Amino acid sequence: MSNRRDPLNELQAQRIALIKPSALGDVVHALPLLNALRHKFPEAHIAWVINRSYQSLIDGHRALNETIPFDRGAMKAGWRKAIGTSVKLARELRRRKFDLVIDLQCLARSGLMSLATRASRRIGLSTAREGARFAYTDVIDIPDPKNRHAIDHYWCVAEALGVGDIPKRFDVPVQAESRAWANEQLHLLPRPWLAFGVGARWLTKRWLPEHFAELARRAHAQFGGTAFFVGSPDEAPLAQQVIAQLRGPTRDFVGTTSLQQLAGLLDAADVMISNDTGPLHLAAALGRPCVAPYTCTLVRRHGPYGAIGIETDVWCKGSYIRTCDRLDCMKDLVPDRLWPSLSTILTTWASNSRSA
Repeated sequence: MSNRRDPLNELQAQRIALIKPSALGDVVHALPLLNALRHKFPEAHIAWVINRSYQSLIDGHRALNETIPFDRGAMKAGWRKAIGTSVKLARELRRRKFDLVIDLQCLARSGLMSLATRASRRIGLSTAREGARFAYTDVIDIPDPKNRHAIDHYWCVAEALGVGDIPKRFDVPVQAESRAWANEQLHLLPRPWLAFGVGARWLTKRWLPEHFAELARRAHAQFGGTAFFVGSPDEAPLAQQVIAQLRGPTRDFVGTTSLQQLAGLLDAADVMISNDTGPLHLAAALGRPCVAPYTCTLVRRHGPYGAIGIETDVWCKGSYIRTCDRLDCMKDLVPDRLWPSLSTILTTWASNSRSA
């Protein structure tokens, strides 16, 4: 086990725990750091502590030895069950004898998980909240956090460990069965395949259904293809509002797919048009072209990494508020603002299809 005073870039850890339980987009954003850890510690046992609902997304990742899932829902199902679940998880973490823990969630619960491991080195970020930083032996400074992408927040850990100069890679482990299932669902439908994510948990992230419908109509008119819709079950009414306004081919997968099936569909998509949600970031991590409207959040902080996010120009942009009784951004960020980017992507797709 490394001496506690050793510089982070000289650590020789053998058993490593990465703590990033949720949510979907945040888990995706942590994947490049996972690859950096494997590069730094090629022989180490690396585990990821994750909410069970997201476990299937990272199972089989080539940089990972183990996932340690827990049921977050159980922690909300009364104090007895919450305590029992927490104690069981703490025992599991302690039993594995980790010598290095990296907490990317940086909240009270994940800080307690870090402490429960009893690891000699426990890394957190300077952006930690809820007192979590008191659980860490090492706090990584995040310079100018309000102007740095979430992925680059996590990458500060790679830099502190001395491997910040390697390329950032996601390597999303889409299972062969998931790709085969997606192909079975889509192969008879006309291309290009346009994936739409029209929902979001925050009201202020939900670009208007009529705006999505306008983009889909233009794409159908100029390029043909199929619009298919993904998302969580509670987003089904929004998807239906868009579908009702379309005449071209559509498929509705909202609320019907597993996480791996979602990954298979997005891996097959020719373009993703989506609000700032987990499926958007998953599509970007899979290397798919993306076009995304950004209303209350900022592209520089939470945009689709390596893809296209287009922001509103209203006075309150980037407010990160979840509800709003004005929503001026929805009137400002009209389909005409996104169409040139989407049209360019589809034109490139059509050119490549003709030459293939």
